[in-house]
Amino acid sequence: QYLPVARMRKHAIEPLDTASVSKKVNVSVNVSGGGIDGQAGAIRMGIARALIGKDASLRPLLKSNGMLRRDPRMVERKKYGLRKARRGTQFSKR
Repeated sequence: QYLPVARMRKHAIEPLDTASVSKKVNVSVNVSGGGIDGQAGAIRMGIARALIGKDASLRPLLKSNGMLRRDPRMVERKKYGLRKARRGTQFSKR
C-alpha cells in the first residue's frame, strides 16, 4: 500500500513469494530515509532477514536469488571547484 508503483511493491514482497509464505505471514514495516526505490530494496532485505530468523533453512534459497545483498551504489560527492561531482564550470573562449 505504501509503495506507489506496482513494480516496487512486487520487488519488496519478492522474498515472501520466493519462500512461498506470502499467504502465511502478515508484514508490518517502518522505513525512513532514501528514495522510494531504495526503501523498496530495504523492505525486501528486511523481510528476507526476518524469514531467515524464523527459518534458517530458507537462507540458501534467498541468497541464491540475491535477496541478502544491498545495492552498493551511492551518490558521488560534490568536489570543490566544480559545479557538481564531475561537471566543471562552463568555459568561454571570449
